[in-house]
Amino acid sequence: NALEVLTFVLTGTLSKPRDDYKSMLLHAGARVSGSISAKTDFLVAGEKSGSKLSKAEQLGVKVIGEEQLVDMLSA
Repeated sequence: NALEVLTFVLTGTLSKPRDDYKSMLLHAGARVSGSISAKTDFLVAGEKSGSKLSKAEQLGVKVIGEEQLVDMLSA
């Protein structure tokens, strides 16, 4: 699976509960973390993303939107 070994962090307001996306990611073989680190592959940023977005930008973590996440999950 393309998402295996990738680590995602979810932040901000999304159209679905975060737990829904978390379970879909885990089902796809990805890891989901509660905090940003240099090992984070993607930050999924919804509305009102706060300090996690700033930290991701500082660390050079790729920031994607909810639509891109849905595309990745359906690939």
